[in-house]
Amino acid sequence: MLKKHILYTREQASKLKQAFWTTFGQYMTAVPSSEGIKVNWINYKTGFKHLFFKMNADNRNAFVFIEISHPDLGIQELFFEQFKELKYILHNYLDEEWDWKLHTEDEYGRIITKISTQIQDVTIFRQEDWPTLISFFKPRIIALDEFWNIAKYNFEALK
Repeated sequence: MLKKHILYTREQASKLKQAFWTTFGQYMTAVPSSEGIKVNWINYKTGFKHLFFKMNADNRNAFVFIEISHPDLGIQELFFEQFKELKYILHNYLDEEWDWKLHTEDEYGRIITKISTQIQDVTIFRQEDWPTLISFFKPRIIALDEFWNIAKYNFEALK
């Protein structure tokens, strides 16, 4: 089935994105972290500078990813290597294989390292796709939290 793409003004697009993330945040507010505490799932705090667990959606795809954005590429690589050491554990929590990219360029031209997964043919701008997006984001960000609760201690030397 061919999906119709609608063009939105920048303001309309911004409002739709904000509405989705507000809806997702409200949906997730009752879900505690693996430690049993309240967490801001949309702005997940790893406790490490330059290390982020992110969710994003645009007009074609949705992504969940670990981003390592340290300006020192050597430190980025150390983080990446540490994640690789824990790859088996990470994939057990996620129950799927993710894409691993050392030193790739982000949308702003910065060199980052990214461990990610995505789904295609969904858009944050179509409300009928929101249940699919929520079903994609929710289990993966929760699994990242569960993984991080046990794995973060392996990264202490990089803090």
